[in-house]
Amino acid sequence: MFLQSEDPMRVRSVRVQGHDEMAMKLLFWELEQHLKSSSGASVVAIDNKIEQAMDLVKSHLMYAVREEVEVLKEQIKELIDRNSQLEQENTLLKTLASPEQMAQFQAQVQTTSPPAASSTAAVSGPTCALAQAASHTSGPSA
Repeated sequence: MFLQSEDPMRVRSVRVQGHDEMAMKLLFWELEQHLKSSSGASVVAIDNKIEQAMDLVKSHLMYAVREEVEVLKEQIKELIDRNSQLEQENTLLKTLASPEQMAQFQAQVQTTSPPAASSTAAVSGPTCALAQAASHTSGPSA
């Protein structure tokens, strides 16, 4: 996994260095020399150099995008795993809670969470409240 820096382009520029960077410098140097040496430079030659430079930039962008996709796929996998773990924990806590605790919890959720924040409360609130409720009733087990 790679870390995001303050400047995300800096990370990508490091990956672009090497053989391709040298090729791009050579290409631009040749283009500069060609423009300096010939007053009636061929438009076709200039177009070819520009096309080569654009192809090189495109290949670098595609490489960066592919790497970013791989990082995002890994993050998605980790989030799916974490979500599954939290769902299992939530199910366990619900089974450990008594009906009275569940009713109390439902009443608390309905009175304390505004409609806009209900999804946030549903994710963090139930787990904490049920964990506290289960710890008060289950006693010193395990």
